[in-house]
Amino acid sequence: MVTLTVEKRDTKGKPSSLRKSGSVPAIFYGPKEEATAISLPAPEFLKVWREAGESTVVTLKGPDFEKEVLIQEVAVDPVTGAPIHADFYAIEKGKKVQVSIHIEFTGEAPAVKELGGSLVKVLHEIEIEAEPHELPHEVTVDVSSLKDFDSQLTAGDITLPAGVTLVTDPNETVALVSAAKEEVEEPQAEVDFSQIEVEERGKKDEGGDDSGSEE
Repeated sequence: MVTLTVEKRDTKGKPSSLRKSGSVPAIFYGPKEEATAISLPAPEFLKVWREAGESTVVTLKGPDFEKEVLIQEVAVDPVTGAPIHADFYAIEKGKKVQVSIHIEFTGEAPAVKELGGSLVKVLHEIEIEAEPHELPHEVTVDVSSLKDFDSQLTAGDITLPAGVTLVTDPNETVALVSAAKEEVEEPQAEVDFSQIEVEERGKKDEGGDDSGSEE
């Protein structure tokens, strides 16, 4: 079980002050949960976020409450990448949820190794539905079936654990191999030097010669 110790937060306070003290301002809410402002230690949250992602149930433990949640959304600093705010979704027991989970690509495509193609990862996440405790952290896609440039893997080809339903269109392309493009050298235009000489001579003729001008 992944647990985060949190504290209720006074919304009148400045979030910037919390961040300076090493905490992340956050909120949790749900269909039957009133939105509650909380704060949590930044190092602990960052570790859980990296390990759990958005498809692992996290328990928020406060002084007078305990809630099972999913990490719904995390706002990060555009410069440092550090989390500056987090939204948690309070789950209901017996209710399914829809989340996006990461795709982990494994294996080697013969079309890459033998034909010199390039592996194109079209999707990096898929949408699934399941009860919170049955949500996988990620799904694995083996690309070794991509034997030629006509082969492709779709969302429907992904094997999901029991109790997990695919929400993404099963016909959506997940990965394929594209042929390497050959660089074609454009032929250089031949220069007609005789034409250049004619043009240069014409320019001189148009300029005339002032040496023979009358006084």
